[in-house]
Amino acid sequence: MSKIKIASLQTMVYADKQKNLDKVAAIMEANKDNGIDLFTLPETFNCPYKPANFPVYAEKEGGQTYEYCSNLAKKYGVYLSAGSIPELDDEGHVYNTAYVFDRDGNQIGKHRKVHLFDIDVKGGQRFFESETLTPGFNIDTFDTEFCKMGVSVCFDFRFPETGRLMALEGAKVLLVPAAFNMTTGPAHWEILFRCRAMENQVFAVGTAPARDLSFSYHSWGHTMVVNPWGTIINELDEKEGILITEIDLTEVDKYRGEIPMMNNRRKDVYTLAKLKK
Repeated sequence: MSKIKIASLQTMVYADKQKNLDKVAAIMEANKDNGIDLFTLPETFNCPYKPANFPVYAEKEGGQTYEYCSNLAKKYGVYLSAGSIPELDDEGHVYNTAYVFDRDGNQIGKHRKVHLFDIDVKGGQRFFESETLTPGFNIDTFDTEFCKMGVSVCFDFRFPETGRLMALEGAKVLLVPAAFNMTTGPAHWEILFRCRAMENQVFAVGTAPARDLSFSYHSWGHTMVVNPWGTIINELDEKEGILITEIDLTEVDKYRGEIPMMNNRRKDVYTLAKLKK
């Protein structure tokens, strides 16, 4: 199958975790007859994006949010890229973790955010995830009935090695739950997704939370899908909404055939090694 119908949910994120989960369930229920293959959720969709919140909302793998999302995927027979959530391990470390579930509710993908969002922009945003989060160590891809896909979280996508390594592992679609803010979003959101899609000749799907001006962190929003040519094929504004996009994977092979960037890499001049802990 070459075509995938994707529904990207740009939701508001509330202090009530269960309210966030129920919102996702309501949207999936409303779209159960729309032929959706894959639902995607935003970064920390169950937890307001603030370092102090991460340990408070953190749960172990298999916990409340994990089980809820697994059940939703199984109930509706869809793939679910469940954004990211604060994950607690047995040693007390907290990670910003993305889970992916298949049509039977089985976990097929997991990515712990590798690059923590520690920035201090003069006259702009100051934010330090490392105050409460621990970085992950892996580049992560997973298999679906359509193709291999990759998943990373927000700041990871700024680093070109992340997208390239996923593409080299065979990914044709890159899923990125992300919460760019009002400083970084206007400057870099669009150009970043267009560049990563173009340079790796893949589809890039960026799923953001909706903007909430009553909260301390203001999301840029603008959930979007970019094709392998680097063209934005669908995009939301900053408000809560659902972006439904059908992509055709034959475009990946088409553009890679016309401009064979992946095959023409000079591996005799430079190399890119995948490093794991």
